[in-house]
Amino acid sequence: MRKYYIDNIRHTTVVLVVIYHVIYMFNGIVTAGVAGPFHEVQYQDAIQYLLYPWFMTLLFIASGISARYSLAKYGNLEFMRERTRKLLVPSTIGLLVFHWIQGYVNMRLSGAFKTIPDNVPKPVLYLIMCVSGTGVLWFIQMLWIFSMLLVLVRKLEKGKLSAFCEKFSYSPLTLAVLGIAVWGSAQIFNTPVIAVYRFGVYGFTFFLGYYIFSQEKVTDTLSRCCPFFGCAAAVLAVVYTAVCFGQNYAVSPVVNSPLSAAFLWTSCLAVSGLMKRCGNRTSPFADYMNRKSWGLYIFHYLPVSVCGMLLKENSGLPPVCIYLLTGAAGFAGALLLYEILSRIPFLRWCVLGIRKHKTKNKETSRHVQG
Repeated sequence: MRKYYIDNIRHTTVVLVVIYHVIYMFNGIVTAGVAGPFHEVQYQDAIQYLLYPWFMTLLFIASGISARYSLAKYGNLEFMRERTRKLLVPSTIGLLVFHWIQGYVNMRLSGAFKTIPDNVPKPVLYLIMCVSGTGVLWFIQMLWIFSMLLVLVRKLEKGKLSAFCEKFSYSPLTLAVLGIAVWGSAQIFNTPVIAVYRFGVYGFTFFLGYYIFSQEKVTDTLSRCCPFFGCAAAVLAVVYTAVCFGQNYAVSPVVNSPLSAAFLWTSCLAVSGLMKRCGNRTSPFADYMNRKSWGLYIFHYLPVSVCGMLLKENSGLPPVCIYLLTGAAGFAGALLLYEILSRIPFLRWCVLGIRKHKTKNKETSRHVQG
């Protein structure tokens, strides 16, 4: 039986990613490579604090859950092939073929071209744009690494760890206390320059998704207790935003602080439980979003950044109009790019990891997370 709540977690989180990036494009906190703020103090930037600590972690948890079902269905070899095609190919070959365009826009936004000498060879400049265009692809790069590590761990533990996790009793308190381990994982394996590559916490929660959150008894517990976790997350959201507003939320010491970890974990528990309780069903809209969430994730940042840059520099429109137009460009532009590129044989493989274009009835949400 299909776990619709996992699909709903997935596409809802992708929508939040788009909204986050619209706010991010004009934020006054993390200002490198964005169009920049409208005012010195922008209270709408609080949306970044409300989302950043937990929404990508939740996506890794959902990916871990999906990996369990994929491995049960396909086995190790086919799982590795599928993940390599869907994750590694778009984040490497796709970077060279298409996402260098995002790199060009990023470098325009950051003023990087002004600092690059004129005598830099064009091939070198192209490679610089490719690296700069990584953008949202960091997620699928990390997900591929975790997927390959999962196959290795499964071979080494030979089902013993799975059996232990299945026998363990998971009370609401036990699940809450796991947050201490999540906080500990946030302290390790963080890259020093590119803050999004948080291998410790994202890898740990991916494996939690596979070994723990994939169990019905765990999600049933979260479903029963989601009001409690929801209230705790709401309180921590207010406290975290009030305490940290104005600080760079993406780097240490804010991103891996105990307060950030507590907010992260209670939010993941609350949303997981809420989706199991209220979102374990589908609808025509949910089916549509499921089919398009991969393209929405991969392509949204390009129209957001292009629209944000052009409107901020040239339009003179009120900020609220620029936000709305940029958001509309993010959603509509991403879906349009997906519809076009998914129909072009070579590009759909190297940019989207799709063998062939899928019809409406056959297209599924298996493109990214599982």
